[in-house]
Amino acid sequence: MSLSKKSTIIVENLRKKQMMESISAGKRLDERSLDETRPIEIELDVIKKASGSAWVKLGKTEVVAGIKVETGEPFEGLENSGALIITAEVLPIASPHIEPGPPDEETIELARVVDRGVRESEMLELSKLVLVPGKIVYTIFVDCSIINVDGNLLDATSYAVVAALTSCKLPVFEIKDDKVLDTGRTQETPITTIPVSVTTVKIGDYLLLDPNTEEEACMDARLTITTNSKGSIVAMQKGLKGYFTVDEVKSIADKAISKGEEIRAKLKGLIHHGK
Repeated sequence: MSLSKKSTIIVENLRKKQMMESISAGKRLDERSLDETRPIEIELDVIKKASGSAWVKLGKTEVVAGIKVETGEPFEGLENSGALIITAEVLPIASPHIEPGPPDEETIELARVVDRGVRESEMLELSKLVLVPGKIVYTIFVDCSIINVDGNLLDATSYAVVAALTSCKLPVFEIKDDKVLDTGRTQETPITTIPVSVTTVKIGDYLLLDPNTEEEACMDARLTITTNSKGSIVAMQKGLKGYFTVDEVKSIADKAISKGEEIRAKLKGLIHHGK
């Protein structure tokens, strides 16, 4: 092992020790309390050619979501529902640790967890996105680009997707002679609820909301809970090998509901202001 490598390990261990001392005193290294989330910024319609788009900044983490609307065949078993497809990509500029190549497991998980929160909340009334039952439906593609990584991509990406969907204008299609025609008009997307995900991590015996990159490097376990506008839990995803006790899960769920209400109010206000 080289000297520089030893120095790196020493610095990391010292930083972790400093972090634990701070957390045990009820404060984090960035001066937040353990259950405090970072500021959220949202801008809508950042991609002019998209049907809907949003830029979200959560602390220093930045995500852009863009929506493209097409028509296609419904998924098997969902013949009377429109289709929603969410993908995510971490751009090379987002972090010095990003390697070129296809999406890794973490990026794939990111898209799946965000998709599950939106889908299980039934945010979109997919039954209203059917043109010809069993044959032709609206297909909504949501592409997410992570442009800066500083922790908690799950929540930042989720907020970007939700904001983009609420701003989305669907093209009005008509069927004539079994062909799909674009009328040039648009309509509102059938939104039923505003899902909000809240991610909590466990470091030692402490629970922290909205972790930054340094905290994620030290976390033992992660739990993301998504609630709908009624405050009901609609999705959960645990990450890493660490564990949560039953009481910790109950505490995290309660915090996800209360904090979800706060973030949802911010999202609604920011989205309304953006319009």
